[in-house]
Amino acid sequence: MDGNGRWAKKQGFFRSFGHENGTEAVREIVEACAELPVPYLTLYAFSTENWNRPKTEVQTLMRLLVSSLKKEIKTLSDHNIKLNAIGNLESLPKKAYVQLLDVMEQTKNHTHMTLTLALSYGAREEITKTIQEISHKVKNNLISPSDIDESFINNHLYTRDLPDVDLLIRTSGEQRISNFLLWQIAYAELYFTDTLWPDYRKDHLFEAILDYQNRERRFGKTSEQLNP
Repeated sequence: MDGNGRWAKKQGFFRSFGHENGTEAVREIVEACAELPVPYLTLYAFSTENWNRPKTEVQTLMRLLVSSLKKEIKTLSDHNIKLNAIGNLESLPKKAYVQLLDVMEQTKNHTHMTLTLALSYGAREEITKTIQEISHKVKNNLISPSDIDESFINNHLYTRDLPDVDLLIRTSGEQRISNFLLWQIAYAELYFTDTLWPDYRKDHLFEAILDYQNRERRFGKTSEQLNP
């Protein structure tokens, strides 16, 4: 969800104003996915690299996280949405961490859709952590190297309970992945739009999904194999 800061600058405001307006886009897209329905939606809300931003901006983002979680619990309940989170969650400020766990607990039995927030998340850190955990098991003879396959690795990732990504959307005109779910997007369809995140609405989402539906996903096969 990119472009909050640039959106605010275009309006002549501080970057924090863009982040605040970005929460409206989050609500609309979450509700649209629940209506379609899209069973799994993951939002890249805060990366490991984002900790390097100015202190005041980080504080604003953490404050918005807490207030949004409190405000949107009703939306999650009304739409039967389970809240999930991935990343180095313990690095979050205590207030944000506690509020996040509370909402996750309140929605854990919801079944219509899973909304995952990537918070203090970085794919390289995730993969590094996974390698360390698996190496420890090999070193202590809990497993042998021959036990390690794709499924085994998947079960050690933050996303162990989520399917691989089908469609990755990046807003604001940036055309890079920026350390997001690098393992999980191996066969994802990538969609880039110039729309800044605060302006992103359900019509934009529908355009992306229609584009996705018109693509041929071959997974290494030929068109003739898929459509004999």
